[in-house]
Amino acid sequence: MESDKLSTLLKDMSLEEKIGQMLQVSGVFYTEDGVLTGPANTVGYTEEEIRLAGSVLGAVGTEQLRQIQTRYMERQPHHIPLIFMADVINGFRTVFPIPLAQGCTFDPELVEEGAAAAARESAAAGLHLTFSPMADLVRDARWGRVMESTGEDAWLNGRLAKAMVEGYQGRGGLRKKGRIAACVKHFAGYGAPTAGRDYNSVELSERTLRDDYLPAYREAVGAGAAMVMTSFNTLDRVPSSANRRLMRDILRGEMGFDGVVISDWAAIEELCSHGVAQDKEQAARLALDAGVDIDMMTNCYCRHLKKQVESGAVSEALIDEAVLRILRLKNELGLFENPYKDADAAEEQALALCSAHRQTARRMAAESFVLLKNDGILPLAAECRLAVIGPHAANPEIYGAWSMHAAPAETVTMEAGIKNRGCGQVCFAQGCALQEALGDQDGQGESTEAAERLLQEAVELAKKADKVVLALGEHRLHSGEAASRADITLPACQMELLRRVCAVNKNVVAVIFSGRPLDIQEISERAAAVLAVWMPGTEGGNAIADVLFGDVNPSGRLSMSFPYSVGQVPVFYGQFRTGRPCTEGTQEKYVSRYLDIPNRPLYPFGYGLSYTTFAIGPVQADAQRMRKSDRLRVSVTVKNTGSVGGSEVVQMYLADVSASVARPVRELRGFQKIYLEPGEEREVSFEITEELLRFHDIHMNYVSEPGEFRVYVGNSSETKNEAVFWLEE
Repeated sequence: MESDKLSTLLKDMSLEEKIGQMLQVSGVFYTEDGVLTGPANTVGYTEEEIRLAGSVLGAVGTEQLRQIQTRYMERQPHHIPLIFMADVINGFRTVFPIPLAQGCTFDPELVEEGAAAAARESAAAGLHLTFSPMADLVRDARWGRVMESTGEDAWLNGRLAKAMVEGYQGRGGLRKKGRIAACVKHFAGYGAPTAGRDYNSVELSERTLRDDYLPAYREAVGAGAAMVMTSFNTLDRVPSSANRRLMRDILRGEMGFDGVVISDWAAIEELCSHGVAQDKEQAARLALDAGVDIDMMTNCYCRHLKKQVESGAVSEALIDEAVLRILRLKNELGLFENPYKDADAAEEQALALCSAHRQTARRMAAESFVLLKNDGILPLAAECRLAVIGPHAANPEIYGAWSMHAAPAETVTMEAGIKNRGCGQVCFAQGCALQEALGDQDGQGESTEAAERLLQEAVELAKKADKVVLALGEHRLHSGEAASRADITLPACQMELLRRVCAVNKNVVAVIFSGRPLDIQEISERAAAVLAVWMPGTEGGNAIADVLFGDVNPSGRLSMSFPYSVGQVPVFYGQFRTGRPCTEGTQEKYVSRYLDIPNRPLYPFGYGLSYTTFAIGPVQADAQRMRKSDRLRVSVTVKNTGSVGGSEVVQMYLADVSASVARPVRELRGFQKIYLEPGEEREVSFEITEELLRFHDIHMNYVSEPGEFRVYVGNSSETKNEAVFWLEE
């Protein structure tokens, strides 16, 4: 539909109809054949309000969505189609590793490939938009939703958020087959809740917000994301859904976003709980004024905007601009010409869990695993007597908290993956429950007698084995939304299993499943090898077997630091030097340090081992001074000095030595993932431009300042391989 026709359509719509377009309701209000189930009294909607709602979330499946769309358009006054939206976070039916794990691949092309596969599957199932990517910067492992982010670094997050947007939406327009719209979330600062507690307030300085937290959103918006979601939190004591400066001045003004803004679930009504709105009527007015176009799952807009327009308290022009954005999105998706878009039952069946998507999931999982420790025990030999023990060994629910469309029966467990490989003498035992407390979500607690029997069985197997693989970790619902944890160690029953097994067999490989970095200090001390596999998804078991037995050389690098203990968090590599920095090994008392633990994390950002070794030569710069118009080239020679081929992630960090405000000790500004055969070497180069040196100075201007800079190139955020250059006026 042409733009002038959209404007004509808007003028012809009644006020009630326009406000209806601004309401999003849940798919639970519809039956399988698309019929309304009746008034939704628990939410407070009338049947007529639901009939006019412009979008639906959470309903999936070709047949149901075609039925809902058909019935909706029959009764919609202008036959305007619905948009169907859902959380397709890390895959649809084929589930990829959680986003935090995808960050560990350091591979934007692979991340884009996974998003494109998810788009094909969900589009065939009738969906038009996904609430992804989550571009929130995360630095506190206590927060459950770290699993949805790609990590603690703004540079890496920005490149991966961009890759996800382009994977979902493609580059040829949203009408293209197999493409869905992307919704960037949660704007803004949602990843920094006080004390790591979900939905809590956020306190960020303006400089920290702009230099650290906004860049990844900006990258996703710049990639053409169709929608942005507001965050639940307050920022500068203003909830995002009522934050006009954030939504209109920064998002639309500075970033140039012209798409649709949607609230998170019930966030507009929660303005009352935040204490900035006295009632729903005021909440609706504040959110509309801030620029929120769609009210997700409250009746604030549909019940309270009409009378405020009629009284003059709200301008109908604000409603018109919001509705026009919604109509434009529907038009960009091609829904006016084809309201069902790609919904096709046969294709839905053919694409779901197809071989190509499974292969991508298997590859991505293997490349996301991070080898944290290896005392020479890995890779495993196929002929060894192996005991595979632990509550995650046969657990099919290894796909993350947000994988709503996954089924346990479709997931390859670790046990199945090892069996699929056809290894020799392998025995399996559960060892303990996944969690010891009775009354948890799925009641996996065990009686004392039953728990002891499981332990004894595991110990006996461990005694007879050459090597033991211990499959430990979190329950998938112990990370994710509303899953903040003050204690990020493993359950006591799992730690007891570790101690008992390690007491009878020193050749233990700990495979850790999690949705966040955990406190694994004791595990790292006791086990001979530690492999972080996160929540790896559909092909997780096959990918684990690939890595354990050396068919795939691990190449994942941490996208988020593992703390030495929870007392450090938030802990991240890009901290500031402080006025009294602590030099490693010093006995000086009056410096910034803990008395009982180190300052540095157990495993830092960018860290990861391989089955081979790499030598990275000195940093070479083609100049020692650069003008602001110059491009400085730095390079290193990387050589595989081991006996097997492998991939190294070469990382470049910059440090501003002296500036008008305190600057981070270093910041990631480039990375390359390269594969080298044994003995092969290659030059890896990076280009430094003045733009990479910019920050918000003492006057809040976004500039670079002349002076000394250090450039570090290595294989983790702690590399000491450096060169120095000067930026001139």
